[in-house]
Amino acid sequence: MSTPDIRVEKGHAEPEEVAAITAILLARAAAAPSSTPARRGRPRAGWRRLEREGGFRAPHSWH
Repeated sequence: MSTPDIRVEKGHAEPEEVAAITAILLARAAAAPSSTPARRGRPRAGWRRLEREGGFRAPHSWH
């Protein structure tokens, strides 16, 4: 192996510390993803962009 898979950018890490972070990363990668969370709130923005609106609105309309 010519290049390491994990590199310490700043400071000095002991081999045990590198092994611990490698084990954590591998465990998280192997963990089964949880079911997708339900969406909360509005599915789209509650405001409108006026430049995308039509040019005329009837004075008695609600939209």
